[in-house]
Amino acid sequence: MDDQAVLRTTPLHALHLSLGAKMVPFAGYDMPVQYPLGVMKEHLHTRAEAGLFDVSHMGQVIVKAKSGEYADAALALEKLVPVDILGLKEGRQRYGFFTDANGGILDDLMITNRGDHLLVVVNAACKDADVAHMKANLADCDVTLLEDRALIALQGPRAQAVLAELWAGVSAMKFMDVREVPLHDVPCIISRSGYSGEDGFEISVPEAHAVDVAKALLEHPDCEAIGLGARDSLRLEAGLCLYGNDIDTTTSPIEASLEWALQKARKAGGDREGGFPGAERILGELANGTTRRRVGLKPEGKAPVRSHAKLFGDAEGKTELGEVTSGTFGPSVEGPVAMGYLPVSHAAAGTTVYAEVRGKFLAMTVAALPFITPTYKR
Repeated sequence: MDDQAVLRTTPLHALHLSLGAKMVPFAGYDMPVQYPLGVMKEHLHTRAEAGLFDVSHMGQVIVKAKSGEYADAALALEKLVPVDILGLKEGRQRYGFFTDANGGILDDLMITNRGDHLLVVVNAACKDADVAHMKANLADCDVTLLEDRALIALQGPRAQAVLAELWAGVSAMKFMDVREVPLHDVPCIISRSGYSGEDGFEISVPEAHAVDVAKALLEHPDCEAIGLGARDSLRLEAGLCLYGNDIDTTTSPIEASLEWALQKARKAGGDREGGFPGAERILGELANGTTRRRVGLKPEGKAPVRSHAKLFGDAEGKTELGEVTSGTFGPSVEGPVAMGYLPVSHAAAGTTVYAEVRGKFLAMTVAALPFITPTYKR
């Protein structure tokens, strides 16, 4: 049996093929990497107008306390994440991550208060492990992976105008708001969020109606279908982590420069200090610092420096410092961009380090993240 036969498909698979997508294996799915427009133009179109992404491969998980009380579900989930779930207001979403006993990151996720339950969106490659993790550790909750819903992301400065054609109330939503509304008479869950650095929305839609909703959005002259290639360059310019590249079980949230995602209630002195896996290390690093940090990197010249390139403190490659975790050409910044981990001694913006690429040592400058100015609607 060839690899193609065992790949899973999303509810939008036939639509991708009809739009001329080039398909590639990704996280066990047959996914569109680009359309005839091409990665560069797809990226720039999203930054200028609106792009539609299929992210149905990601996991949508319902966590509901057996008591039916939101607080019980929130407090249960807080045993697995270092973020404030109890204080999350209904109809609001928050970024978080599962940590392990060593303070490493098992996955990063989005968590929504849906009134009597939580909606947790997890990464495709971690989906099965995440569901098993929750089921094993949330004994007083029912954990259900939704197998009958698609997820599409509409991103870019014209995203609101595109979505307003289907639902006029969209303009009242702010960044990280979540609403359940009908699109084309289909009940959809819409969050004002995404992973491009632009204003935009993620739309959870029943599988049977996914193609109709996607087509309705694509009918707008400002909206184009966008593949995984541009999704990667967009998120990298926005300084956003890709699980498995920039964060994993070998990186703590503090090393990954994600301390902004820890709310006061879970930190030292907070109402619910600690109580999550790896709390001793994570809170210790929050107080005392770490030996290394995730940083932005701008290579000299036009050639991208890809992930796993080793980083050195000198042009001769004598002092190894770390490695690049993500790297590509950034169409919006008109040059290559990258992220990686460096010792704190070399992590200040403006510091020069050297990446080994095919036996040569190329100069890179540590840069502040993100590389572009995000346009989230606050």
